[in-house]
Amino acid sequence: MKGKLLGGILLLSCFLACNTSVPFSPIPSSNPWKDDYRSVSKMEDYKKWGPYNVHDPACKKFGEYYYMYSTDAIFGENKKEAKEKGVPLGYIQVRRSKDLVNWEFVGWAFPEIPKEAVEWVKNHADGHGATNIWAPYIIQHEDTYRLYYCVSAFGRKTSYIGLAESSSPEGPWELKGCVVKTNNESVMNAIDPSVIVDPGNGKWWMHYGSFFGGLFCMELNPQTGLALTDGDQGHLVARRANYKKDNLEAPEIIYNPELKQYYLFGSYDPLMTTYNVRVGRSESPEGPFTDFFGQDLKDTINNFPILTAPYRFDNHPGWAGTAHCAALRTDDGRYFMFHQARLSPQNMLMVLHVREIYFNPDGWPVVSPERYAATPIRRFVEKDLVGEWEIIRVLEPRHERNLEAGQILWGEGELVEEEWNRSFHITLSEGGKVGVNGNWCFLTENQSLNMKINEEEINDLLIFAGQDWENEKETILFTGLDKNGRSVWGKRIR
Repeated sequence: MKGKLLGGILLLSCFLACNTSVPFSPIPSSNPWKDDYRSVSKMEDYKKWGPYNVHDPACKKFGEYYYMYSTDAIFGENKKEAKEKGVPLGYIQVRRSKDLVNWEFVGWAFPEIPKEAVEWVKNHADGHGATNIWAPYIIQHEDTYRLYYCVSAFGRKTSYIGLAESSSPEGPWELKGCVVKTNNESVMNAIDPSVIVDPGNGKWWMHYGSFFGGLFCMELNPQTGLALTDGDQGHLVARRANYKKDNLEAPEIIYNPELKQYYLFGSYDPLMTTYNVRVGRSESPEGPFTDFFGQDLKDTINNFPILTAPYRFDNHPGWAGTAHCAALRTDDGRYFMFHQARLSPQNMLMVLHVREIYFNPDGWPVVSPERYAATPIRRFVEKDLVGEWEIIRVLEPRHERNLEAGQILWGEGELVEEEWNRSFHITLSEGGKVGVNGNWCFLTENQSLNMKINEEEINDLLIFAGQDWENEKETILFTGLDKNGRSVWGKRIR
């Protein structure tokens, strides 16, 4: 009976995907996990933390698994309780998955913070800091896996990026030394590394940095994984005007071989609330990188596009802190973004979001409005889009906060009303009408939507199938950019 039921579901999916005489309608589909994980948040529950307690992720595929490494940030962390229960609590969480949906918690990379890093930070930060390992990055070199890691003192430029190597992505890891370190006299902050290899000449480049001075790029020695030139701290590639209130950190760089462009993602604003992802691009891995309007990211303007920001669809409390991303290209040429998100309203529960990345006709990356749930790839026809849609305009923060070291002050961890990107509803009617004065047009060959709403034209919205997490259905989604470089998200709800 079970086999017949499964066969019927597959046949129905094929029928809906291939038979253009039957319009598509949302299909009930349970989510892979619940967003509120307080029931499995105790220290001894760590093997159940698949998509939970994820912060500052880095992800690569090695063999049959996608491996993810992240900062050891834990909701309700209790080191005394962990020690009493024999939990191997350490530093840098490690997960793996075969499908980017179901994640297995492997354990921790290190048993302790590397001593050289601890000594550097404490000796240059008046004894403060070095209580955790932050923002790892993983990359393979021949038969060796290189794991970059950060040790720092919060609110200071005293930081250390180190390198460890292993013959397995699951370790054990051998410390190889310091890549770059900074102190209070430095221009930049040695934190949040991302490494890219130029496929043309084999040169290695590391991007790193934060609200202290901006993002920097330095060349690495491919043979060692360390700095090509001892003491080099690299050159500036991105910055913001006022680091008291305009945070910038967490660079992530990837290369699109079809477009022959390098994309530098960065995270803006405070991590617990209005954290958001923006992106620039360049023909060179070392820059210069330009934004949606052709401005250099080294300028002190407010750069675009903006890809993610706090949002709330109907039937859900919403997400804050939607940034610090990793990105990768799969073996079949698809692209995905991985980032933390904090469940509102308290914004303390940290859940992994995996979003598929698409590239619009102008070569800019855009991301799915919903998390990845391995829904089938489908092609749609015009009548599939007829129905009610829920739309979100992803905008930059519009509320001024008092920040310290680029982050919110204690007790201000919840979003205020004007910081939300909330949804609204429209109906795409037969005959290409939207409301009274609007219109829409679906380009079947390109699987893209053009529409005019409230006298505004928004073109090249990319259409695809995906999971409606808030309503637990498979449905039709779109994503794209408006003329100002702000993301536009939509999902068909009925």
